[in-house]
Amino acid sequence: MKVIELHKSVTDSNDRDAQKLREELKEKGVFFINLMSAAGSGKTTLLLKTIEDLKDQYRIAVLEADIEADVDAIKIENAGARSIQVHTDGMCHMDAGMTRTGLEEMGLEDVDLAFLENIGNLICPAEYDTGAIRNVMILSIPEGDDKPLKYPLMFQNSDVLLITKIDSLPYFNFDMDKCIERVRFLNPNIRIIPVSAKSGKSMKEWEDWLKEEIAVLKQDHA
Repeated sequence: MKVIELHKSVTDSNDRDAQKLREELKEKGVFFINLMSAAGSGKTTLLLKTIEDLKDQYRIAVLEADIEADVDAIKIENAGARSIQVHTDGMCHMDAGMTRTGLEEMGLEDVDLAFLENIGNLICPAEYDTGAIRNVMILSIPEGDDKPLKYPLMFQNSDVLLITKIDSLPYFNFDMDKCIERVRFLNPNIRIIPVSAKSGKSMKEWEDWLKEEIAVLKQDHA
């Protein structure tokens, strides 16, 4: 398993760098998603289930970002997707320059769908454009329905919200309707999909969204 160490970006013009990277990825026909959440929300579990379901249809790659360790990248690679682990030298987010370095080291040849599994927190990753084509965030049932009140920027900057671990809903005081209402107030255009990677419930809706987005990208750059 290859691991690379990433330090702070050499450029201060992150927004410009992110837009350039996004345009390049679109030209290559690579649908690249920035996946964000708090630690322990189930990002890796969701990715593993997504890879299991879609690996026969799409060539998938995952850029795993962590402060230390490479356990998630090994899991992803064993599941049948291309993967590389990046360490962020203690930084709590990925920016466009760091993302570009990681993608170039991993390689995007023959890749249709790529994910950045960003550092696990709801603050820093929301503040930096990584160059992804879509931002997807995860909120798990055990985290509570008040997270949109506490971390509004994350919800405002995301295209899709996956509410995960819905199989645990009977065991937690989580008001789904109230959560959705709070999220919609912050971001009326966000797509909200409650899912369970463990049971597979509603994974098809998530995966159908991915298929639709990939098809649009391929059509626009045919």
